[in-house]
Amino acid sequence: MSGGRVSGTGATRYAPQWLALREGPDAAARASGLLGPLRRHLEAAAGGRGADPTPGRSTSVIRDLGCGTGSMGRWLAPRLNGPQHWILHDHDPDLLDLAAARTPERAADGSPVTVTTERGDVARLTANVLSGTSLVTASALLDLLTREELNGLAAACAGAGCPALLSLSVVGRVHLTPADPLDAEIVHAFNAHQRRVDQGRRLLGPDAVAAASEAFARHGLTVREHASPWRLGSGPRSLPCDGSRRTREVDPYGSGSRDLGTCESALTAEWLRGWVGAARDQRPDLAQRADAYLRRRLAECWAGELQVVVHHKDVLALPGPTGGSS
Repeated sequence: MSGGRVSGTGATRYAPQWLALREGPDAAARASGLLGPLRRHLEAAAGGRGADPTPGRSTSVIRDLGCGTGSMGRWLAPRLNGPQHWILHDHDPDLLDLAAARTPERAADGSPVTVTTERGDVARLTANVLSGTSLVTASALLDLLTREELNGLAAACAGAGCPALLSLSVVGRVHLTPADPLDAEIVHAFNAHQRRVDQGRRLLGPDAVAAASEAFARHGLTVREHASPWRLGSGPRSLPCDGSRRTREVDPYGSGSRDLGTCESALTAEWLRGWVGAARDQRPDLAQRADAYLRRRLAECWAGELQVVVHHKDVLALPGPTGGSS
C-alpha cells in the first residue's frame, strides 16, 4: 500500500499522514458482523460481563499488533463492554506515541480503558508472552507476514487460549469504475508484488486470509471470515476529513493544485499511486503504459468520475472445543 516505507531492519513503516487518510474508510469497512461472537466470547471469558459496570471486574487485556496510530483501538474499544487494558505493539516509537495519546478512555458501558506500549517485532510473540491476554488484534498486517510467521502467531494464540481479530487483509481483487483495458494487468502485477520475496521473506500478500483461516483452524480455533471492502469514490459516498476541512492535492503532471474536497478522494489518489507504483516495480516492462494509466486514473479521480472497490476480509478466530472455518 502507498505510504509505506521499509526501515533499516526490513520492517514496513507507514507515514502517519497515510494512516490518517485511510482511518475513515477503514472504520466504514471493518466487519461489525464479527463483533457479536467476539463480545459473547469476551463476556463469557470474563465471567458474564454484561451487567452494569462494577468495581473489581476483570479487565480485558487486548494486544494490538502493528498498531500504527491506533485506529483499531479507536474503533473497537468503544464497541466492547467492561474494563480494557490495551497493549499497543509496533516497531515505530513515533507511531506508538501517537496511538497511546489517542486511545479512547471509556468502553461502551463507561468502563475505563487504559493503554501501554511495547516496541518490537510482532512476528515473534509466543504463547508465554500472550499468557493472560484476552484478545489479539491487527489491521492490514497479515499480508505483510510470511507463512511461518503467521503459523507462529496462530500457535501462540492457541497456546494462550487467546482469540484473534485480524482486519482489513487484501484478497487480491480490485474493481474500478469505469473499467480500463489495463486494469487486469495492473491487478496481476500488484498481486505478484504483494507475494514478493522481501529480504529473504516470502510475503503472503493476497493469500494471507486463506492461510490464516487454515492455520488457526489447524490449531483448534473456530474461524469466521467476513468481507470488509473499501468503497472509494468522490460522489455522495465520500467521507469528509472532519466535517469542515478540505484537502488540496498537487497534480504531479503539471495542472497545479486541486481541491479534492474529502479525505476519501485524497486517499483514492494516494492509493492509486501506491497500487500502480507497486505494479510498475514488479513489472518494469509496464512502466510506460502504467504511467499513462496512472495519469488517466488520477484525472478521473480529480474529476469525481472514479469509483474503486478494494476487497479485504476480516478474520475472527475463537478458542473453543472444536476447530474449523465458517
